[in-house]
Amino acid sequence: MKVFVDATKCSGYGACAELAPNLFELDEWGYAAVIGDGVPSDEAAARRAAAACPELAITIEE
Repeated sequence: MKVFVDATKCSGYGACAELAPNLFELDEWGYAAVIGDGVPSDEAAARRAAAACPELAITIEE
């Protein structure tokens, strides 16, 4: 599993960083970015974060 953020869709709500703080961080403008290589240590948290994104900016490749 690998997680990606489409920066063109992100509006900076921050739900992903709240739900999966080991996988997502917010940059200096408040937009989401994947930490590291995008392989989550907690797959369930990654899926919750993707589902919670109101802009559907997070995608998961199996």
